Amino acid sequence: MSLLFVRHGQASAGTDDYDVLSERGFAQSRRLGQWLAATGHEFDEVVMGGMRRHRQTFESIASSYAEQGKALPAARIERGFDEFDHHAVFDGFMRGNADHPAVVGSHAGGLMALGALIHAALGAWAEDRIAGVPESWSDFGARVRDAGERLAGGRERKVLVLTSGGVISRLAQHAMGLNDRGAIDLNLSLRNSGLCEFHLRPYGMALGSWNALPHLHDDRGLWTYY
Repeated sequence: MSLLFVRHGQASAGTDDYDVLSERGFAQSRRLGQWLAATGHEFDEVVMGGMRRHRQTFESIASSYAEQGKALPAARIERGFDEFDHHAVFDGFMRGNADHPAVVGSHAGGLMALGALIHAALGAWAEDRIAGVPESWSDFGARVRDAGERLAGGRERKVLVLTSGGVISRLAQHAMGLNDRGAIDLNLSLRNSGLCEFHLRPYGMALGSWNALPHLHDDRGLWTYY
């Protein structure tokens, strides 16, 4: 079995509605579809999380297939591949840690400051140090792991999965036996529209490749993380 996971295209951070692709996110997704179709990638099944950015990524990929006279299977929604509530995690961390260097530094803006804030917030969440988060770190990991095991069950097939960075990093954590810090580092490394391969082994899911961007090799301006 081959499972190709795609992190959604760039969403709309800093706007009133994060859960919609940015113009750059649509471009990333269309180019991914063009590359997948042109290089002969065919799938027996398409699965996606239930968020709008997941659906828009799929629709952009599917439109690129159609432009080349090809088609993807209809996508089914698997809510186990929904991303965690990042607003609850990050806002909760900032409210409870106003004097934390990562929170203070975030007010200045910039990519490095945002990365430091995300890293600190995820670390606190993993240690159950944020109040009011509707889903614990451990519950999120169990939800994602269960969804991955359901997907891996049954007959051999090639599956395309559209989801988010937190989901993919927790699957990789489970597959590789990493600690929570390793999962957080993997999460922060994932680029928008990046490709990650998993394969089914007798002992469970195994990671095949991580964070590839063959469809964006010629345009570094389309490499984004947030």
